[in-house]
Amino acid sequence: MTPFSELETKRLLLREIRQSDSQDIFHFFSSDEVTRFYDVESFTNTKQAEELVQRWNERFENGQVIRWGIALKSDGRVIGTCGFHGWLKQHHKAVLGYELAPEFWRQGYMTEVAQKIVEYGFNNLELNRIEAFVEPENTASRELLKKIGFSEEGILKENYYWKDRFVDNVLYAFLKKDYKPNGLS
Repeated sequence: MTPFSELETKRLLLREIRQSDSQDIFHFFSSDEVTRFYDVESFTNTKQAEELVQRWNERFENGQVIRWGIALKSDGRVIGTCGFHGWLKQHHKAVLGYELAPEFWRQGYMTEVAQKIVEYGFNNLELNRIEAFVEPENTASRELLKKIGFSEEGILKENYYWKDRFVDNVLYAFLKKDYKPNGLS
């Protein structure tokens, strides 16, 4: 497997997630606001964060996912994560996923991050298509995806079952031929 690539934006460092980040990860994954549209229950202990970090790192080593820790340049604290899963290399596509601690919402951080990893996906991972699945009620995520160039392709009715209910998803996609770097990172 190739070494983990660190990426940088104006305010953030996107880097490999370490076990030492588990407390930061527990902080945002223990928030019902963060997990509301996520396929996990809110964490109740740091062991869950440690196990998640281990899974992400093992899956990276196996070439299945790449997940960056979103660290503030100012103090190195991890305030969220982002990356690609559902990576189908033979089809040159992957699914974008992300989350951010609530105290950093609506400050442009995720715009910086998403633009940088989309650029990396197209230019370094040879992706042709990047998808994102968003619950219809998650308006902030839907706005972000449109802002950075994703197009809404449709609604997948009862696409997943989690938290004891069937969940619709809005499918968004970004094709490499439509990508134009805009320099906001």
